[in-house]
Amino acid sequence: MLIDFVQLIGKNVEIEISGGIFHKGMLIDSGLDIVVIYVGKTNSFLYIPFVHIQRLRELPTWDEDTTYDSPSEKPIEAEAISYRKILMNAKGLFVKVYVSGNQSFYGYVSSIMNDYFVFHSPAHKTMFISMNHVKWLIPYPQNTTPYALENEKFQLVPPPSSLARSFEEQLKRLENQLVILDGGNNPEKIGLLQKVHNNKVILVTAEGETIFRNLEHVKSIHLP
Repeated sequence: MLIDFVQLIGKNVEIEISGGIFHKGMLIDSGLDIVVIYVGKTNSFLYIPFVHIQRLRELPTWDEDTTYDSPSEKPIEAEAISYRKILMNAKGLFVKVYVSGNQSFYGYVSSIMNDYFVFHSPAHKTMFISMNHVKWLIPYPQNTTPYALENEKFQLVPPPSSLARSFEEQLKRLENQLVILDGGNNPEKIGLLQKVHNNKVILVTAEGETIFRNLEHVKSIHLP
């Protein structure tokens, strides 16, 4: 496997991502910790952090899923790309962030910290998303708004005035508040955030049960 994939730029590839997910498309760009593919079938660009890539291979030229013309320009331009630089350049763009399973969030990146970023979603409001769990990010064309909301009906909420540098420290600031983890796709991920300590998250559910979670597996958190 080529370390920097330079020789595969412009070629059609298949990427296997953690969880048995496969994407086919044209490799548009790559950096030390991220690759970009263009999926012609959906006319979308996928920015995929390398940490989640299990395997990458060039596809044969006859593969019918990749017979699309190369795009004229990328939605996020950067001379030398990196995961953090892409997040920085994505600020102000409507994006889709895929974290795991069937969980995707739609909205805007507003602040980037050491190991997480602040994300504003019309559906979930202000969210804190761990950078370690983003499988891929899809930016939408300029002037696209989530859920086709009119600009005057969709107001970006400024990020909190004081943000912690790390995801763990930011979670500690939410102690003793009702929170939703990972989009609330499980009732055991909604409850009172009692304590964050020693890489553990202690959550009290609606039924009063105390749940201990490994902080390393918490993908996002937001207030209801």
